[in-house]
Amino acid sequence: MDIVVLFPLLLLIGAMFMMTRSAKKKQQQAMEMRDQVQPGTGIRTIGGLYARVKEIGDDTVLLELAPGVHAHFAKNAIGAVLEDDEYNAIINPQAAELDSDGTVVPDDASSLTDSDTSKPNMVKDSDDDAADATDTDASSDDTKKKGDDSK
Repeated sequence: MDIVVLFPLLLLIGAMFMMTRSAKKKQQQAMEMRDQVQPGTGIRTIGGLYARVKEIGDDTVLLELAPGVHAHFAKNAIGAVLEDDEYNAIINPQAAELDSDGTVVPDDASSLTDSDTSKPNMVKDSDDDAADATDTDASSDDTKKKGDDSK
């Protein structure tokens, strides 16, 4: 066999080896992350549920979803372990909005602008509708009368 024929085959085998190696590495990191979870740690499940770990079993964890509300989940359901600051900012966003000096930071710029600015009135008043209707009725009556006069 010629090397020209073997080269693409060897290249394909090498690429497959590299892909499986990186997948195994990611799987190993996820297992280590799940094994390092301690009670009291804030986590996010793979379904997007935020909770605190209460107890850890061999294959399951007991999560506190809300004060007094507990649920059992498989360890494989843990998607991410969160830092305490990050978890608290997600669970209680009002406390996270406080600035370092205790002032509330607005979530948009509407509170920074003048509230006296007038907005254009996009709603028609009922008086305008009545006047428009009267004008339309009068013009159609004139058309009818003109048509009657021509007879």
